[in-house]
Amino acid sequence: MSTVSQQPDSDDGFRSPRQARGRRHMLGRAGLYVLATILALWVLFPIYLITITAFSPRDVVREYPKRVIPDEFSIDSMDFFVNSTGVLPSLWNSVLVAVITLILSTVIGAPAGYALARFVFRGRDPYRLIILSTRAFPIVILSIPLAVTFLSWGIYDSIWAVALMHTALAMPFTVLITSSIFVSVPHDLEEAALTLGCTPLQAFLRVVMPLALPGLAAASIFTFVLSWNEVFAAVILTLQERTLPAQVLATLTSSPPHFRFAAAWFMLAPSLIFIFLIRRYLLGLWGRVSR
Repeated sequence: MSTVSQQPDSDDGFRSPRQARGRRHMLGRAGLYVLATILALWVLFPIYLITITAFSPRDVVREYPKRVIPDEFSIDSMDFFVNSTGVLPSLWNSVLVAVITLILSTVIGAPAGYALARFVFRGRDPYRLIILSTRAFPIVILSIPLAVTFLSWGIYDSIWAVALMHTALAMPFTVLITSSIFVSVPHDLEEAALTLGCTPLQAFLRVVMPLALPGLAAASIFTFVLSWNEVFAAVILTLQERTLPAQVLATLTSSPPHFRFAAAWFMLAPSLIFIFLIRRYLLGLWGRVSR
């Protein structure tokens, strides 16, 4: 008498271990997508409200509750803000400060990050802590010494004073981010380029830099946004050559609500545009991490 083994049927509620793992994996990914969607809405919904309020008629700004879908659009608030005294010069100053900060922090911080990633030397770990500990000092404590120093240098109330301060603020994170990125680049590729006739500089520029561009893009986003939004140092170190956040802060208390919403959108837009322009490098970084 032969015995016929019965395979568990999925229709009867029985699943193999592989099917169970697959189901748990699908549920985990679905939960991750739901969480990512909630976080995205948490960030994007206030930006959406600021945008529709900034481009709404002035009498709609004070309405409560706010309309999620506006009935009409108007550029009166934006026109009022752009034509206000000092806005366009301060906008240009903010762009210059952010660009100078981005260049200085990348030129100085990327080689430092490369040295931390590629070379073993005595005191490397304490050096990392020392770099990060520079952010432990509040700007309030450093404000008076910085103002006195920049006065003696003759650069007080200039974009260079603010750019140097923003570079000092962004440098620790630039060094640590680029260091982690260079560690992820295989050292064998660089050694192979050296054996094929490249100099160390050529190997760095032709092999390491293309692979590190996504990480450098992430560091540049952080540096640009930090410089664009920073207000305290800009207020202390400038009187006439103010950046846009400092100018908005100086006139915020005496400004009508539509001016404030227009200013908020005007300060958000450049950061979003900058992130949009370099998004392909970030997508490449996320793709490499996911693999």
